[in-house]
Amino acid sequence: MASKLSHYDDAGRARMVDVSGKAPTRREAEASAFVHMSPAVLKALPNNPKGDPLEIARVAGIMAAKRTSDLIPLCHPLPLSHVDVEMRLRGNGVAITAKVATTAGTGVEMEALVAATIAALTIYDMGKALDKGIEIRQIVLERKTGGKSGEYRRKK
Repeated sequence: MASKLSHYDDAGRARMVDVSGKAPTRREAEASAFVHMSPAVLKALPNNPKGDPLEIARVAGIMAAKRTSDLIPLCHPLPLSHVDVEMRLRGNGVAITAKVATTAGTGVEMEALVAATIAALTIYDMGKALDKGIEIRQIVLERKTGGKSGEYRRKK
């Protein structure tokens, strides 16, 4: 584990990390989220008058990954080479997986997490008229590769 938080200087002020000395390398990250809902709401999703909630959420997640540095103050704007957001229907909700890749001097963990989160929020938005009790759960980083810290895989 790191001995200090990288987004703070020696005086304790927030700072953007200087990555200019890092070599661009292939970096990937995968994050997931789960949108828990009743079977009745899940069954009604395809009939949403606003459009297909899963397709709209997929596009929203992709768009969000590309805007991460606009949303998270100390994130670097990155040239993303790939963003993929997948939805899988489960009996109690929708499982979301977001995968992001770049060749840059810093990783894409935040981009993957933002993609999964915004996709989940979009599903909530599309279903809230039926049930405001829909829950967004388990937003987690599943894995990341590349960079100085190497590979990370979430323990199940």
